[in-house]
Amino acid sequence: MINQICEKINARVLAGANQSHREVKGVYICDLLSWVMSHAKKDDVWITVMSHANVVAVASLLDLGCIIVPEDIQMDQDALIKAEEEGIPILSTSMNAYDIAVELNKLGLGK
Repeated sequence: MINQICEKINARVLAGANQSHREVKGVYICDLLSWVMSHAKKDDVWITVMSHANVVAVASLLDLGCIIVPEDIQMDQDALIKAEEEGIPILSTSMNAYDIAVELNKLGLGK
């Protein structure tokens, strides 16, 4: 499913390429870590503009399917290293969060 997402939103895989076969179930969009921790669900795609290692820690804790950073936002190198260690795919695309969500909905993902 991660491969399909990459194709649909023209994304680059920044980390976790070995998890590209992983299935995802939902989509969550938020930039407040505590809110994500209390609302996102296992196997969700998380769309966020945050780019630091704490994002990966939250994704790992919740067993999220992947992280997507919109608008070609650059991820911190520490975050990419942590994502590789934790097996969390991080995708980057030039699309904005809304357009990403629309395209993911077309793939059958959403809440």
